[in-house]
Amino acid sequence: MPKTSARVVVAMSGGVDSSVAAALLKQKGLDVFGLTMNLFALPKAACVSDELRSCCGAAARRDAGRVAALLGIPFYTADFRRTFERKVVSDFIAEYGRGRTPNPCLRCNRFVKFGPLLKRAARLGAERIATGHYARVDFDKRLGRWRLRKAVDAAKDQSYFLYGLRQEDLARTLFPVGGLRKTEVRKIAGRLGLPVAEKPESQEICFVPDDDYAAFLRGRIPDAFRPGSIVDREGRRIGRHEGFLNFTIGQRKGMGIAAAHPLYVVSLDAASNTVVAGPNGELFRSTMIVTNVNWVAIPGIEADRRADVKIRSRHDGAPATLRPGERGTVIVEFDEPQRAITPGQAAVFYNGDVVLGGGTISIAK
Repeated sequence: MPKTSARVVVAMSGGVDSSVAAALLKQKGLDVFGLTMNLFALPKAACVSDELRSCCGAAARRDAGRVAALLGIPFYTADFRRTFERKVVSDFIAEYGRGRTPNPCLRCNRFVKFGPLLKRAARLGAERIATGHYARVDFDKRLGRWRLRKAVDAAKDQSYFLYGLRQEDLARTLFPVGGLRKTEVRKIAGRLGLPVAEKPESQEICFVPDDDYAAFLRGRIPDAFRPGSIVDREGRRIGRHEGFLNFTIGQRKGMGIAAAHPLYVVSLDAASNTVVAGPNGELFRSTMIVTNVNWVAIPGIEADRRADVKIRSRHDGAPATLRPGERGTVIVEFDEPQRAITPGQAAVFYNGDVVLGGGTISIAK
């Protein structure tokens, strides 16, 4: 099939955002194809449930197909289940087994939605793809680099989840709803008569039924759910747990310890099967080491650089100094200590609304 710069493949999840993205591109006169990715198969009863807010399978494909038919665009499905299992699910399990807390959406974006999808789009004759993510892309002529920027709707911004995109990915990606507010997107969907105009948003990890990650992990790595000790920072035993995978840093509930002050999970030690607990003040750290860094708006740093740094998706971001570390790592020193910096999560560096880069939190101290 011959390539054309006007042809765009839209990753359609069956939700309102990607549906409106496809509609907007078609209105611009582009040759739009819709494609739904089959990433993971939940039990059949869960996938067809009207209560499910995940893009896991049958329901998502059905809704995306209905929208494509209404828009009059070709519609395809692509089976990426093996890639998703290898790159996302297996890593999710392995990271939790190490006592870290991964964010599977980050790896899915980097290794599934913007890798294999771009290759599949090329097979359909398209040089570009589009998604319903709330983010923006532009080109910095001075540096000769593509930039990833926050969305206009700050409450819906998803740039944090996209920091792993490479320059070649950004050059071929469109985010049609990134300049709109969510309320505007729903109004457009309603005006066009799209059947997903009022569809609830997906809030769950798509491969974890009922968002119960502990139950999912217990089915995959049952040996990791062994009883162990809960200790304080001095190593004194103060309680007992039924598996450290039931806990995340910053968690308060579930320890069952009577204490004079509230106790929180301060750290997890997978090697000793130990949960370390302490008062809220022990959750604050000023320095962290970030590995597997992907630079976006800049090629890297050779000296100290100021940035606002987000340590989780709902974190507001905090001013910090980025220092080049060994083997491509970045040492982040916050102006003020931050609460519950969690190894395995992403740290994303911003200059205003521009993503400088980001990586994986390795150590907090």
